[in-house]
Amino acid sequence: MIKPWLFEFLHQFDRPEEEIEPEEIREYFQANLEQWKLMETLGYEGVFFSEHHFQSSYSPSPNLLIATLAQHTSRMRLGTMGVVLPFYAPWRVAEEIAMLDHLTGGRLEIGCASGVPQELNRVGIEAEEARGRFNEALDILDAALAEPVISYHGEYWNFDDLSILPRPLQRPAPPKWTTVVSKGSARRSAGRGSKICTGFQSIDAVAELFDVYRNEAGRLGIAVGPDDIGIRRNISVSTDEGEAREDSEGQIDMVAGLLSKDKRYALDLRAILDAPPADSGFSVHRDEFISGTPDQVAERIIEQCRTAGAGHFLAMMGRGAPADRHAQVVLYGEKVIPQLRKASVG
Repeated sequence: MIKPWLFEFLHQFDRPEEEIEPEEIREYFQANLEQWKLMETLGYEGVFFSEHHFQSSYSPSPNLLIATLAQHTSRMRLGTMGVVLPFYAPWRVAEEIAMLDHLTGGRLEIGCASGVPQELNRVGIEAEEARGRFNEALDILDAALAEPVISYHGEYWNFDDLSILPRPLQRPAPPKWTTVVSKGSARRSAGRGSKICTGFQSIDAVAELFDVYRNEAGRLGIAVGPDDIGIRRNISVSTDEGEAREDSEGQIDMVAGLLSKDKRYALDLRAILDAPPADSGFSVHRDEFISGTPDQVAERIIEQCRTAGAGHFLAMMGRGAPADRHAQVVLYGEKVIPQLRKASVG
């Protein structure tokens, strides 16, 4: 079975912020809440909320969205993919996770990320510092989930005998996730018992990354399988194949523009993908974009998941045509999800 998730970006409006009335934003959040509630009846496994700041997304605090949605759902899993740890005090993240686990009735999934370079740079956090803060925060978070009283001494955090309260509802802890784009991160995730998720790259590169994760887990004597691995992709689905392809090609054109370092495309791309900038050496492959009729989309998702051995699939929808997003979410739930749940992986 492939577990189907929605990856929620919460794109901002396609016009300058000063032209947007406060009531429009309130209605936007309310419309999304109604859609997330509907997803529970459509068979979605759950929703992962992203975290972004300063431009392109209305999702600076995914934990607030989880706390709100928890009061309106009873089955769906609710998570982050992920909390940008370099922005926060890790002990506070641990305490908030435990609170959310109780507020969701034990439906919480913990996703962590080191952050998008262009957002970290806006507040003076360079790549080396971000990596250091992220690694220390992960160590502290893991310790806090395992023990009620923790001490830590590192470059960025130093403390003794902190009591972390409350304790999580799920034991030993809610499932942990890490977004990975490198082999080093994949190995580290295996060692800390974290599930992993990735996207952007070709399916061959993704499969290689997952092999590194599985091999490291095997070396450490840790059992992992499809349920520990997820792929995230941009989805354009329609009963009209041409319409879906047009939506998807519009997104690909923006990616091609940015990768050619044409700055006219930079803002548009960040409104669609939370990818690193072109000058980081990171590339976005066409495999990132899946489009077509429900049957075609399901076939490609299943093919990619089988190639990589992934038991979770996170769908991003409506990036190129946000006005059609609700219809895509419903169509995906009604026609694609049943096929994913019947599919075998590995």
